[in-house]
Amino acid sequence: MIWVREEEQPNCCEVWEENWETVVMFMRLQTQWRTTMAGYQGLDYGAAQWLMGLYHVEDPVTMLEGLQVMESAALQELNRDG
Repeated sequence: MIWVREEEQPNCCEVWEENWETVVMFMRLQTQWRTTMAGYQGLDYGAAQWLMGLYHVEDPVTMLEGLQVMESAALQELNRDG
């Protein structure tokens, strides 16, 4: 994962503090997408569970719910025609 200082990112976005850990976990999962010939299907929750254990996530249910919100938004973009 590549981290770039905010001032060096031309298209950065603001992340609320309460969402930061979820965003970081989502980025850790960036290579863990399930795909088919039809496109992206969703994140590999087995990999998510493993990473949550590795990083000692205190509330995995809340983390998973946050990841699912981000996953849903990402799937709309990843599978968009055009």
